[in-house]
Amino acid sequence: MRKLIVTLMLATMATGVAAETYTVGQQDKSFTEEQLTIKTGDNVEFENNDPFFHNVFSLSDTKFFDLGSYPKGESRTVEFTEPGIVEVECAIHPQMKMTIEVEE
Repeated sequence: MRKLIVTLMLATMATGVAAETYTVGQQDKSFTEEQLTIKTGDNVEFENNDPFFHNVFSLSDTKFFDLGSYPKGESRTVEFTEPGIVEVECAIHPQMKMTIEVEE
């Protein structure tokens, strides 16, 4: 019985795929990526490299979030758990837009 449990655990670990973390910067009132493709379960870290605040958010049905305002040198991370298209914007700088495609 113990051997079976260990075998099942090893098989699960071998087939499991670890989530990835992608970094998207905010620099010169723009996102450093216009489009990003990730997998479900992956994370995106939004890093503020500008000398002023940003407020990254999405109203998308796939992933709704609002990271609040944060200054240079700080970052906030979002986990994407559902497949689909996510439109990302900055509440302070309306020209800042990007798209994240979340695949299964």
